[in-house]
Amino acid sequence: MSSRPPIIINRLDAERLQRLIDQASDKDRFVADCLEEELERGEVIDPEEIPSDVVSMNSQVQFTDLTRSRQMIRTLVYPHALAATEDGISVMAPIGAGLIGLRIGDEIDWPLPGGGEARLRIDAILWQPEREGQYHR
Repeated sequence: MSSRPPIIINRLDAERLQRLIDQASDKDRFVADCLEEELERGEVIDPEEIPSDVVSMNSQVQFTDLTRSRQMIRTLVYPHALAATEDGISVMAPIGAGLIGLRIGDEIDWPLPGGGEARLRIDAILWQPEREGQYHR
């Protein structure tokens, strides 16, 4: 992996993500392992301290997949909330896992199952729970 910027993770998100990782099925193991690496290298802080330019869980993010020159707007959600979120992307999906903890302007090279890689750039955070005072969402 050539490029991984520093990341910041909300303490509550980190705890919930660790539970997802611990319970991951064999088919989700690749993403779970990548996500666990991110949790281990990330700076974990209290929800009230999350900067407004950091992607946290339930944030609506505008990002570009630079590998495919494709810009998207997605809300980063836990797998159980995917069906109820119109523009949702699961944190257990290969691209979703790569978004957590990044700041606006960050780019990351993110591994894909099967050996490929995506280069993602965070363009904007359209909505973030912590910015709205929703610290336990």
